[in-house]
Amino acid sequence: MQKPTEYGARLREKQKVKRMYGLMEQQFRNLFKKASRLRGTTADNFISLLERRLDNVVYRLGFARSIFEARQLVSHGHILVRGRKVGIPSYIVRSGEVIEVREKSRTIPSISQSLEAISRRGIPPWLELDQQNFKGVVKALPTKADTRLPIQEQLIVEYYSKV
Repeated sequence: MQKPTEYGARLREKQKVKRMYGLMEQQFRNLFKKASRLRGTTADNFISLLERRLDNVVYRLGFARSIFEARQLVSHGHILVRGRKVGIPSYIVRSGEVIEVREKSRTIPSISQSLEAISRRGIPPWLELDQQNFKGVVKALPTKADTRLPIQEQLIVEYYSKV
């Protein structure tokens, strides 16, 4: 068996993170380009942008059991941001924004079941959940330390710097 190359390790890390967040290559690349244009380190900005996508925030708040279910909830108009319906899963939430389930959608069984299960999974420290009112608040912007995921973001930065 061949020893993995540096390029192979970077590619595997990129593919792993892409699958974790359920993104296609073009979405992933565009998010990386956006992160590289922001102030600060590209790796930290990239992780922050990934975590702040609306579909990911809906999943982290416990309104959905998976990223894919969260994306469907957002696309079908079940999620409100600051009281307005947002149907774009790639919407980047900001600090202080309130994310909630629409009044009519609160009776959907999968949302209730998912909220019951969130106590086992836990909520990241940068989010705050009001389970009774189906609301969540982005308290602060996420950092690498808040993710608790086995991501080596530096390998992804190296991958895209070589491409």
